[in-house]
Amino acid sequence: MKYAKNILETIGDTPMVKMNALVKDVDALILAKYETFNPGNSVKDRMALKMIEDAEADGRLQPGGTIIEGTSGNTGMGLALVAIVKGYKLICVMADKQSKEKMDILRAVGAKVMVCPTNVEPDDPRSYYSVSKRLAEETPNSWYVNQYDNPSNAKAHYESTGPEIWEQTEGKITHFIVGVGTGGTISGVGKYLKEKNPNIKIWGVDTYGSVFKKYHETGVFDENEIYSYITEGIGEDILPKNVDFSIIDGFVKVTDKDAAVYTQRLAKEEGMFLGNSAGAAIKGVLQLKENFTKDDVVVVLFHDHGSRYVGKMFNDDWMRERGFLEADVSTAKDLLETHKNKSLVTVKTEELVSHAIERMRTHNISQMPVTDSEGFVGSVDEGALFSAFIENGKNTDTPIKAIMNGKYPELEDTVSIDAIAKQIKNGNSAVLIKSGNTFQIITKSDIINHMN
Repeated sequence: MKYAKNILETIGDTPMVKMNALVKDVDALILAKYETFNPGNSVKDRMALKMIEDAEADGRLQPGGTIIEGTSGNTGMGLALVAIVKGYKLICVMADKQSKEKMDILRAVGAKVMVCPTNVEPDDPRSYYSVSKRLAEETPNSWYVNQYDNPSNAKAHYESTGPEIWEQTEGKITHFIVGVGTGGTISGVGKYLKEKNPNIKIWGVDTYGSVFKKYHETGVFDENEIYSYITEGIGEDILPKNVDFSIIDGFVKVTDKDAAVYTQRLAKEEGMFLGNSAGAAIKGVLQLKENFTKDDVVVVLFHDHGSRYVGKMFNDDWMRERGFLEADVSTAKDLLETHKNKSLVTVKTEELVSHAIERMRTHNISQMPVTDSEGFVGSVDEGALFSAFIENGKNTDTPIKAIMNGKYPELEDTVSIDAIAKQIKNGNSAVLIKSGNTFQIITKSDIINHMN
């Protein structure tokens, strides 16, 4: 009989799949190394097993010990599978930008999950790097994995992923493209492939808000490049030791929007239900297509499974809120789709400044139309309220009619977005759109969100 002795023996030997619809305009053979076939549904299973085995071999991890790691979710899943089979406890420390699905999955396989803020410096005591290290110092019989600097990470891919890609392409691979986070996959695979054929090009996919691309090109670690981003699984605000920049031929950056949109497109056009970094990776391939010829064999590695993103990239409401959903928006009526469950908030001429301030605070808005018994007669915004507050000695009992600005233009919902933009460009901070028997407001921020 043919069977695996435990789940760990099913790690590796993942398939290679030809890309079709999304790369029809690329003049090369594009193959996907499909890592979701690993038992933990990601490429990280490979290095999780290798890191634990190496730590056992040299005594860093003792029987019955506790494994501690900062993770975006996938490494945690791989570690959890190994911990279950080998009898270890696991604590995963995660940033709060990671999907709820990832956290729930880790808890489902017995891991303890601690959540830390994303938008803090790496050396901040609240960061998931710092919390992981502190827990390892405080927890008896524990081992801090540190996948970023652990050499077993890259070694796993040098020993397994790289050889598989070489054999599956019969040595014909010319380009390898992969998203870069800890750096283990690109460095391990890249080292193996370069040893087989130094002419193979190794490309890293980076995200905006990450330091990799500029550092590779200039040698400068630019802190101004660092800011919060949405894309999961790639990019860093540190330089992990596992990123061997000497092996990488170049980086390409992909926006949050493109990564999210192409994650959906992979599912809908290729039948590939994959994670966020896969969307970034295939968009990276398309951005690099001028580097390929018809005789090239390009391998792109897809890290993880789409089930971990059903509340985010595969949720149209989530996508729409961030301006990521590709939609045909040409008229005011199209734009008002984002307002369909909201009522127009107004203030009356005889109400007080204090009433307007409270209403803006309650509804989280920055301007409102002013009405009287005849209809719309003016408008009020944060600037007018601030001036009234200061000029009247912080007295907010002034009637709105004493400080209000001119009324907003009133347009039908059939007008074009360009017509609305023209009205706002002419000095109006918003316009009122008549839709049936009701009015809705379109502001500068609505137009800006549409431009995203």
